[in-house]
Amino acid sequence: MSIVGGLDVHRKQITFDYLEVESGQVWCGQIAPADRVHLAGWLGQRFAGRGDVEFAVEGCTGWRYVAEELARAGVVAHVAEPADTAALRGRKRHAKTDRADARHLRQVLADGRLPQCWVPPGHVLECRALLELYCDLRVEHTAWVQRIHAVLFHQGAPGGGDLRTVQGRDALRVVAAGQLSPAGQLQVGTALELLATLEGHLDTVHARLLHAARHLTGARVLADRLYGVGPITALALTCWLGGAGRFSSARKAVRFTGLDVTVYSSAGKRAPGHLSRQGPAVLRWCVYEAGKAHARRTAPDHAYYAQVKERLGGKRAAISEARKIVRQACHILTELGDDALTTT
Repeated sequence: MSIVGGLDVHRKQITFDYLEVESGQVWCGQIAPADRVHLAGWLGQRFAGRGDVEFAVEGCTGWRYVAEELARAGVVAHVAEPADTAALRGRKRHAKTDRADARHLRQVLADGRLPQCWVPPGHVLECRALLELYCDLRVEHTAWVQRIHAVLFHQGAPGGGDLRTVQGRDALRVVAAGQLSPAGQLQVGTALELLATLEGHLDTVHARLLHAARHLTGARVLADRLYGVGPITALALTCWLGGAGRFSSARKAVRFTGLDVTVYSSAGKRAPGHLSRQGPAVLRWCVYEAGKAHARRTAPDHAYYAQVKERLGGKRAAISEARKIVRQACHILTELGDDALTTT
């Protein structure tokens, strides 16, 4: 007797709805609290020793541990694309509840219409988490540097020193002690302490990312073959674009990255295009930084970069180069197939 079902995941509870196909009996309920221990216990009680069970779960926050526990219990896990799955519901006719969402997942899975996401291997998920942490730390570091410069400017103190060096920070402390108010001195002192803490974490995460990039096949190949793509950018490209059959065309890879231009037109009129900014922000940040490398005169594609910069500005030129990098990376990773995700 086969079983097919859906799980609607929330912080406090997981709502389940599954069908025993042969008997036609439907089981509904909730698993609370929503954590690994209680989910594993529920799976062990109901589906231990069975190999004919399949569940669908939306690819929102929390899907990872649910999919891992399903696989550990011998249950086939299907991760659904949230937007496409919601679109299959059609026009809203009834109140949307957790139970209705779980039932909808079960029905589209049973009908073979579930729009599924690609589930990467565990080591790729770990690299993605490290990349996201590194990006968050970089953003926070930049924000504190900007706060320091804002305080200096607001109180009329000279700024512009190099805060990345010990000498620059010592000089800033001297300026703060002599020209800033007590509150301003406290602001700058606190910011400098936080910068030192952030840089310590950045060094640790950076070292782990470099180690992962050296041992992931796709990252090594991309770093060797693409100009401007360093180890971290190569790792990000491999983790989000790698895998056999991920994209049927390089254009879809660019759209996944969020670097495509949105288009809205009606009655012959077209609004100005903007970047969609869909998809992983970390990957978009990495390839944009790589695209800026073509501003160097020694870059192989510098002529194109300079041409676009003259017409549309340096930012648009870097975005154009970033799209090229994504397309090239997509072709290379497609050639490598699943070998791109192997570790050495």
